[in-house]
Amino acid sequence: MKYFFLSDGWTVGRVWEFGGLWNEGIWRRKPEIQRLEIFILEQGEKLSLYRVEDAVLMVEVMPIAPTDESPRNIGQVVLKRLISADEALDLLNKHDQKPG
Repeated sequence: MKYFFLSDGWTVGRVWEFGGLWNEGIWRRKPEIQRLEIFILEQGEKLSLYRVEDAVLMVEVMPIAPTDESPRNIGQVVLKRLISADEALDLLNKHDQKPG
């Protein structure tokens, strides 16, 4: 499995696999993407942990509802780098540590 963190107010768009964009006709299903009940707080922002199947190489994320102040452009789309379970645990442990 692979993982990524996603801010509240953002959603998954397109998904890539080894052969290119995920094709539901070929795979006969949607990619497995599951939001876990685990999150971290980073600079006051809640980032939820998502799990994806190994066949997924990259996911596109975008705001659920663009704000009126932000122009509708490619800048509102982000490609998320997927991380391993060890990297996810390291980030969770880092944010769980209390100073002092």
